Amino acid sequence: MSIHYSSNFFQAKRKYLSVTWEDFYTTRISDKLDFFFRQGRLFDVLFSQQFDREFIERIFTITNKIRLVSKTKYGADFLRSLLAHKRAMLYFVQPSTRTFLSFHSACQILGMQTAAVQSIHTSSEVKGESFDDTIRTFSSYFDIIIMRHPLEGHAERASFVLNRTKRPIPIINAGSGKDQHPTQALLDIFTLMRSFQPIGGIDEKTIMMVGDLKRGRTVRSLSYLLKNFRNVKIIYSSPDEFRMNSDIKDFLAEHNISYTETSEFEKILPQADAVYMTRIQDEHDQAGESKKTDFSRYALRLEHLDLLKSNSIIMHPLPRRTEIDPQIDNDPRAVYWRQERNGMRIRCALLAHIFNLETKILEY
Repeated sequence: MSIHYSSNFFQAKRKYLSVTWEDFYTTRISDKLDFFFRQGRLFDVLFSQQFDREFIERIFTITNKIRLVSKTKYGADFLRSLLAHKRAMLYFVQPSTRTFLSFHSACQILGMQTAAVQSIHTSSEVKGESFDDTIRTFSSYFDIIIMRHPLEGHAERASFVLNRTKRPIPIINAGSGKDQHPTQALLDIFTLMRSFQPIGGIDEKTIMMVGDLKRGRTVRSLSYLLKNFRNVKIIYSSPDEFRMNSDIKDFLAEHNISYTETSEFEKILPQADAVYMTRIQDEHDQAGESKKTDFSRYALRLEHLDLLKSNSIIMHPLPRRTEIDPQIDNDPRAVYWRQERNGMRIRCALLAHIFNLETKILEY
């Protein structure tokens, strides 16, 4: 497997022991990746930029193997034996259904015991305990923390705290504010690869992302991952007020990835090989700005199906509101329910990688 970085974790740890969190957080991601990497493997999974193409393809090989093995009782029993000695904390203090259940199910497949905190009000943080102390408490009882938080950077902060202690355990970012959702990006890429396998894979394809792009962490993370494929074109379709942020566009320009921005929707649909729909992220409103924008022009309706290519696909990270007509669900190009199912096995494969189980699974 690739993911080659020049220095090792212990050098990175020494480098950052005396650094403040504020200075660490503002360091370029590419300059601190070694801090989240250990003994040739990912330790913490925080950013889409941690995945290269070889890693993606390796994870997908493991995902497909898990899917096949789990179909029999003997295979399922084998998988459950692999991490029966490990415990996972699911620290989800932002509302979640799919991601929480997906990770919970992935842990169960591998036999892990789980505990969950799903509200800040059931944590000692409500008594005034610091976030750092809460994370260190979890590390005393568990072998991995899978966390979703409404504020950007908190998964990275958890890693920063624990990797400088004598009791570091892996952190998986299951969604961080408006910033990143790396495991969603992995399952999105897996869905794209499986869907496009008969027509040459993701290379050379046009991916159209629609909706609230400014505040959508799924489209941000997917944009980062598309760097790993040849001659991909991205179309960002959104109201002007909710266009993709400049940091993503700067990243795409730096890596020579072609992208266009438009406020059009219907006219652009015939160009797309994949249409990635998203909802309004109004939980991030500060002054009711979502209500001031007409998002109805960015909804996929039955009459739009005739505009799409016959071999294109329709994706959505879910939950949806009105941006996809439910009558579209039965169209063969609608893959968002398959996309959701893919998440459980992708996350299972990621856990297998973190705990160095890949060889055992592939040799079964």
